[in-house]
Amino acid sequence: MAKILSIETSTGVCSVAISDGGKVVASKELYEANSHAAHLTVLIEQLFSENKIDPKVDIDVVAVCSGPGSYTGLRIGVSTAKGICYATNKPLIAIDSMHVLTHPVVNQNWDESKLPMLFCPLMDARRMEVYTALFDNKLNLKEEISAKIVDEESFAPFLDNNKIVFFGNGAEKCKEVIKHDNALFIDDIHPLAKNLAPLAEISFTKEEFEDVAYFEPFYLKDFVATTPKKKVL
Repeated sequence: MAKILSIETSTGVCSVAISDGGKVVASKELYEANSHAAHLTVLIEQLFSENKIDPKVDIDVVAVCSGPGSYTGLRIGVSTAKGICYATNKPLIAIDSMHVLTHPVVNQNWDESKLPMLFCPLMDARRMEVYTALFDNKLNLKEEISAKIVDEESFAPFLDNNKIVFFGNGAEKCKEVIKHDNALFIDDIHPLAKNLAPLAEISFTKEEFEDVAYFEPFYLKDFVATTPKKKVL
């Protein structure tokens, strides 16, 4: 068992958590877009202070969400996690955002008496594009993590034989095009540090650590900078 600091910054939500043996003992979440650079280290310091934690002594490992997701958010989260690892000489664990997003949904009570269930995280990218994957009820991948442009045929082969639960900040825009009877949408599901923690505990027991010096976020796609249409003189 390990005491883990978990950091999740793959979307607009900035969150941190402390867990002991996979059980979350303290967490903080900030639902404020573009707040990661200003508030992530503040949330971590508050978490340590309020729970009387010395990271050099009381924390065994740092876990971070590896992506995909917001380019800037992932960069800030991973940089912060690596900095803490260097300062405390602790190992690093990375968990992808699709598993973190899906973990609490899979653990709800679902009726599979009529059709098997699949779970589909949808993380907003651009326009009708999302980062997505498909999981079964044991959190096993049934379709690999990818960037996908959603249309009425998306997931059709799976929807014909399964109930699929869609969720995440990309789900709302997909409701208009995925109209299959076996599609179910649920709201207000975010990738959070408190849901990263139990997954990180599993990785800890397997000693699945990253190379702190060379680890990079799983961006999935190259960053594309945009420029304003109108120039300001």
